[in-house]
Amino acid sequence: MTARRKARKRALDLLFEADLRSVSALELLNERPGDDLSQADYVRSLISGVGEHREKIDELIHTYSQGWDMDRMPAIDRNLLRIALFEILWLPELDDKIAVNEAVEIAQEISTADSAGFINGVLGRIITLKSVIPL
Repeated sequence: MTARRKARKRALDLLFEADLRSVSALELLNERPGDDLSQADYVRSLISGVGEHREKIDELIHTYSQGWDMDRMPAIDRNLLRIALFEILWLPELDDKIAVNEAVEIAQEISTADSAGFINGVLGRIITLKSVIPL
């Protein structure tokens, strides 16, 4: 597993827990210092970025998930989409395909049987419209 994949999974764990407990993922990260993760800065970047842009990210997920209410969506999927959309829309140095592939592969590992296809579809729709989405 690559260092970036570990960072994404760590960020996902924190975002997932924060979502379930209705607390700040950044606060959870700050409560757990001493991570020996080589990409600790990337974890912080993902969590901070998702937090900063969460309203827009959630609006996009709601709009492009076609018929899925955010509350009905599995929390893992919701947070994988948040991470991938932050990477796609606010980290121009990262290739969009990498963000999509990582989200899909993580979903295949730890979410439902239908999650990978769902996540791929939502992210694909957003990527095709990326240039016209107001941020």
